[in-house]
Amino acid sequence: MADYNRKRKFDGPEGRPAKHVHRDNSYPRTQKPSQPGHGLPPVPDINEKYRSVVFTHPTQSNSDHLASYDRLEFLGDAYLELYATQLIFDKFSEHEVGKMSQIRETLVRNETIGQYASLYGFDKQLKNYKQFQNGSAQVWLKIKGDIFEAYVAAVVLSSPDGSEVARRWLHQLWDPKVHAAAATVPQHSKKSKEVLAKRILMKGSKINYVDEKAPIVHYGQGKEEYFIGVYFNGWGWENQFLGSGRGYSRVEAGQFAAENALQNHPLIDQIAAKKNEVLALREMEAAKEGPKDDREPDFIPLG
Repeated sequence: MADYNRKRKFDGPEGRPAKHVHRDNSYPRTQKPSQPGHGLPPVPDINEKYRSVVFTHPTQSNSDHLASYDRLEFLGDAYLELYATQLIFDKFSEHEVGKMSQIRETLVRNETIGQYASLYGFDKQLKNYKQFQNGSAQVWLKIKGDIFEAYVAAVVLSSPDGSEVARRWLHQLWDPKVHAAAATVPQHSKKSKEVLAKRILMKGSKINYVDEKAPIVHYGQGKEEYFIGVYFNGWGWENQFLGSGRGYSRVEAGQFAAENALQNHPLIDQIAAKKNEVLALREMEAAKEGPKDDREPDFIPLG
């Protein structure tokens, strides 16, 4: 005989049928960016009204420019430049402008922010992402960079303090790269030119800094590289090459050239010794002539 008091397998309390919740699946559920396990800071959340826009490529927006990430990418690009500049200026305020620009470019280029987009899972949330992922590698990298810039803009716009939230997030995110980039930039004394001049320059001699070749423009990196040579004229040396340097500004390249010249032994020592010899001779001649006021006048006064 069947046991009618036994609960049915899916019955709720007291033998009542379990409730079944109806879920409307007619609209796709939005997915928040994953928090990566790569030691990156947590990604700030954004207002839901921006989420579909951030992850929609312009070609998927049915010609509606408000429905794609284009406008947000435009705004986010400007914020990235601003936040990167602030971070670098605060940490390396003594660096030359060329060097700071070089570090900033390392932070905001597509290779960097595109990697962040992948680590945070932004790329997989792009509408029909496989269509773009299977295309050109360079185009896909640019798209990932655009998504990241659009997300930054969405963070800024999502709350009254969004700008500060985005700034703190990016500064934490960039901090390791800032120090790594700074460590790879060659260091030089800011007074190399001054030291070289004191070592070998005096009246009757001249130091010339000249472009050795045209600057090289590194496209995609936002920087130019300069090549400067330093030459000496005087006391038997005519247009004598002393050293050369390269840098991301003419000033920086000139300082490297002066530093290189100071290490050009024994030539730099020979020129310095000649300078001291000439100075000694001039002092001897001056001593023989005596003080200027005691010398006989060059003319005999009349009357």
